Amino acid sequence: MLATLAGDLCLVVGLAVLLLPLLVTELSRPRDGLWGAVVLLLGLVLVTSSDRLRGAPMLAVACAGLLISRLGSEVAQSRWNQLNPEEQQRLKSSERWSTSLKQFSTTFSTLLSNAGQALGSLKPKAPAAERPEGSSRTGKRWVRPEPETEADKAKAPEPTEPDPKATPPTSEDG
Repeated sequence: MLATLAGDLCLVVGLAVLLLPLLVTELSRPRDGLWGAVVLLLGLVLVTSSDRLRGAPMLAVACAGLLISRLGSEVAQSRWNQLNPEEQQRLKSSERWSTSLKQFSTTFSTLLSNAGQALGSLKPKAPAAERPEGSSRTGKRWVRPEPETEADKAKAPEPTEPDPKATPPTSEDG
């Protein structure tokens, strides 16, 4: 129970640290993404291995969690103190947070729409039953079939003019 609770808390904190550069750029540092990923990994391990953490190992995890949270609070306090008073005041304003959240939601919706377009382009265009006869999977039409064997090659007629109905229309045809 305690491992699952600690794991859930680690997942939330890890996600918050990963989103820190997007939401609060003044407080973020270059390696925050790496540390957020480490905390997320810790949370996943705690949640998935909660049945095996009993007794002394769980006590060690709880103590490590307390030490990590204490260190995290000191780092956050140090970063806050490094800001000048104008930046601190701006971070406390609700206008700055609403603007930041609007930018984040716009970026997230753009990401989702681009991912949807990318997944949509992976879908097959038309099943074989709906394709016109004589067309390949790519939609190209063949003028004549290729001979398959040496005997067929000997019997193959000389190349003739292609059928105008079988050639794709050009931009001049409209």
